[in-house]
Amino acid sequence: MKAIRCKTYGPPSSLVLEELESLKPGAREVVVSVKACGINFPDTLIIQGLYQFKPELPFTPGSDVAGIVKLVGEDVKHLAVGDEVFGFVAHGGLAEEAVVPSNACFKKPEKMDFPVAASFMMAYGTSFHALKDRANLREGETLLVLGASGGVGLAAVELGKLMGAKVIAAASTEEKLELCREYGADQTINYSKQDLKATIKELTSGKGVDVIYDPVGGEYSEAAFRGMAWEGRFLVVGFTTGTIPKIPLNLPLLKGASIVGVFWGGFAMGNPKANMENTMTLMQWYGQGRLKPHIHGIYNLKDTSKALEEMLNRKVRGKLVVKMG
Repeated sequence: MKAIRCKTYGPPSSLVLEELESLKPGAREVVVSVKACGINFPDTLIIQGLYQFKPELPFTPGSDVAGIVKLVGEDVKHLAVGDEVFGFVAHGGLAEEAVVPSNACFKKPEKMDFPVAASFMMAYGTSFHALKDRANLREGETLLVLGASGGVGLAAVELGKLMGAKVIAAASTEEKLELCREYGADQTINYSKQDLKATIKELTSGKGVDVIYDPVGGEYSEAAFRGMAWEGRFLVVGFTTGTIPKIPLNLPLLKGASIVGVFWGGFAMGNPKANMENTMTLMQWYGQGRLKPHIHGIYNLKDTSKALEEMLNRKVRGKLVVKMG
């Protein structure tokens, strides 16, 4: 089987396409013939050795997979050979085969195609866990989403609106903000042109926002936090700017606010029952037409480096997908 391999940490251009032996499942695992793999921003960090987890070299990057079950390991009861599925792996997705833990592998809705399925798990799983389990977002509250046109950001905009919040989307271009409005954003902030803190206060009549969803980090985090309402919740999702911010701890004190970490991968692996319940809710909403993943582009496996470069250059709105075959 063919696979993208990271043999040394570096830019996307350092990745190679190789032929590897077919995979075998262990207990509570399945081998999936991958049809599509979603690209996520952490993929660009992992291959550079900049992510908090560093797989042993050489490795195959990629986490969001969709395909057909090829082999089933021991103690797997809910999946069978031939099932169309989507799932999540720590790495190994950018290949024609992937070994997926059975508790992170789900049957794909019949009407969901493979590219959409490969766009779903990390973006919607992360954002729903963040808003529901970590922020306890309530109907009528105001949600600010930074990096709102990216994969997880756009999912947060869509889910926040679905959960009854007033949603303010913040991004760096008008084109990106237009997509956010299409996905339900009530108001928008172009933080490349507008002062983030001042605009938050203006849009909320001085009250501030109840929940901040931050996958961006860098200079925007503190500015957003200063626009937080009393008893607000600041969700730390990621650092796509490449800079981990340092928040002055007097800010949460003065606002009675919480800084809440969001690590969906740890949640999914450590609490598979709760993650299954969340996934079933998301599947129900998708089936009802209430969730519509936005795919920016689809690449062939041999062009994976180009997809990762596009992600690094912040040209992506929504999700990128790599297809096999």
